[in-house]
Amino acid sequence: MKKPDRVKAVLEALDTRYPYEDKCYLNYTKPYELLFATILSAQCTDDRVNMVTPQLFIKYPTLEAFASASLAEMEMDVKPTGFFRNKAKSLVFCAQALLERHGGELPSDIEELTALSGVGRKTANVVRCHIFGLPSVVVDTHVKRISGRLGFTKNTDPVKIEFDLMKLLPKSHWIRYNHQLIALGREICKAPRAKCGTCFMTNLCPAYKKST
Repeated sequence: MKKPDRVKAVLEALDTRYPYEDKCYLNYTKPYELLFATILSAQCTDDRVNMVTPQLFIKYPTLEAFASASLAEMEMDVKPTGFFRNKAKSLVFCAQALLERHGGELPSDIEELTALSGVGRKTANVVRCHIFGLPSVVVDTHVKRISGRLGFTKNTDPVKIEFDLMKLLPKSHWIRYNHQLIALGREICKAPRAKCGTCFMTNLCPAYKKST
């Protein structure tokens, strides 16, 4: 099967197994809260972030509160998410920049988002998808792992993977692809060992064929 045909077949299989829904695994009520939760999710599970953010967003109920927060105190507030010193700086400095440069509103432009403290392309694309509904490819650990197994990319750098997938996937699937691969990664295509015996796409997966 030629690669374009296999890509189409994979997307059809994903659509059948995981009908698209705009689901976000991080809890938030305000746009900037999603940005901050995504910053905290680096090298941390969504479940752990969701344990920290309810009290965090109560303690700092506005951007102004985040912007004026003590770094030492913020470090203690986000410590359970790991890398707490860098994350605390990112939240405070990001809040300050949003107030000073953007009037307290989240920008939708990826260059403006990635200019904010602690915001890489993955974080920016999460915001673009969920807040603005803009087609964007989010490369998280599931997308990185499974896209490699499917032969959709040979790269390991998330930014290079993002651009590989943007070329390969129709724009209509950019957002849903991430959601579907999170579901697939949690259910079947796990790390370090996939549960290939229960997978519905073994006939389309180069990694499975190499292992058998």
